[in-house]
Amino acid sequence: MCELLGMSANVPTDICFSFTGLMLRGGKTGPHKDGWGITFYEGRGFRTFKDPEPSAQSPIAKLVQALPIKSRAVVSHIRQANRGCVSLENTHPFTRELWGRYWTFAHNGQLTGYKRLPTGRHRPVGDTDSEHAFCWLLDRLEQKYPKRPAFGSVPLASSSRKRAASSVRRSKSVPRSFCTLGSRISPRASLANQIWSFSSANSV
Repeated sequence: MCELLGMSANVPTDICFSFTGLMLRGGKTGPHKDGWGITFYEGRGFRTFKDPEPSAQSPIAKLVQALPIKSRAVVSHIRQANRGCVSLENTHPFTRELWGRYWTFAHNGQLTGYKRLPTGRHRPVGDTDSEHAFCWLLDRLEQKYPKRPAFGSVPLASSSRKRAASSVRRSKSVPRSFCTLGSRISPRASLANQIWSFSSANSV
């Protein structure tokens, strides 16, 4: 199983202390040696650093530690590969554009039956179940809301998460195996809970 680190803050904050501990889990204090990645949101843009090598020995991880980037939203992931080979394109987090905003997704768990889920224009680049599920979620959101919803004063993350969760629960095409996303509850509810992985990164 993979491990994740996320942060959502009211003011730009660095994540150096927590990031250092997570990176050690990638091949030194933990078995998650199949790559790592981190995405920092800054305004409407983002910075992503990825490496398919173990994070504990990664020069890129050391670079990130030496550059205490401050952000209001951070998503980080260290990988223990199950679906898909160890490669840069299969390294989390994944980022896509929807409604003129960037969305980032990282996932822990294993899925089956995911290849039959339609992804529309959001095509996976690698061959992980996680990226495919992310593209499917984006396609579902885009079908439900072809234009960016008018959220008004409601934060994009909160409103989008509720609407996406509702869309997922109504879906007829979610395979039963989606319950492997981390809790033995209904697959639709479990998948809906994972939407935070990419929607919270847009609260800036």
